[in-house]
Amino acid sequence: MNEATIERHPEGRIVVERRGPILLMGVDRVEKRNGFTPRMFRELGEAFTLLENAPDLFVGLLYAKGDHFSGGVDLPLMAEYRKAGSPYVPLNLVDPGQLREPYRTKPVVAAMQGICYTIAIELMLAADVVFAADNCRFSQLEVKRGIMPGYGGSFRFIERAGWGNAMKWLLTGDEFDSAEALRLGLVQEVVPAGEQFERALAYAQRVAEQAPLAVQGTIENARLALGQGWMHAATHATAKNTFLYGTEDAAEGRRSFAEKRSAKFVGR
Repeated sequence: MNEATIERHPEGRIVVERRGPILLMGVDRVEKRNGFTPRMFRELGEAFTLLENAPDLFVGLLYAKGDHFSGGVDLPLMAEYRKAGSPYVPLNLVDPGQLREPYRTKPVVAAMQGICYTIAIELMLAADVVFAADNCRFSQLEVKRGIMPGYGGSFRFIERAGWGNAMKWLLTGDEFDSAEALRLGLVQEVVPAGEQFERALAYAQRVAEQAPLAVQGTIENARLALGQGWMHAATHATAKNTFLYGTEDAAEGRRSFAEKRSAKFVGR
């Protein structure tokens, strides 16, 4: 499915486009500063599920249409979910926020611009690598609305930035800019506004050129280290590499090295 075949809905949409081994996932509710609705959460979950299940897709790229990534969630439309504590994304789909199983195994790159409030930060922190325009305005502003971050913002902010750096912004909800996000490690590169998508796409293409199973194994091992410590990760790495050494891609990697050419990986 691509942008031309999706009807526009007043509650917004997620534009999905395959570009070779990369799945582009575009947030599109520009007239409402891409405020997230139940429909958008469901469609984003469907896109992440497609990325995870399609054997010919190796990398996801999350971006937004218009001048801003997102002003946050549409509070009136999401109120019942908040009050009931219901999941934003149906349980049968891969959660873009990575808060529950089934967890995605394939890498996701994010491109950010303009206003990036609440859910924008949380989706960004759930991605693997982030490219931000130099005009970003970040805010995890839930405390200004009488609530707290509910989609991973509090603990992932600490994971990336450390306790004091995270609390400086989480406890006030104040805005910070792209330079501060880079200093904190929330984003990995800042580029001139308007260039963030192409820079993120170029990076996603580089990742897609590597052996997909090895990339996925690296992500899995790194997450294991965060959750259970390096000793568990070390044991897992040994077992995983034993498997990887026997794959078609590992054989291709050895051949391409011997033949001094670029490898052509297939994900097997």
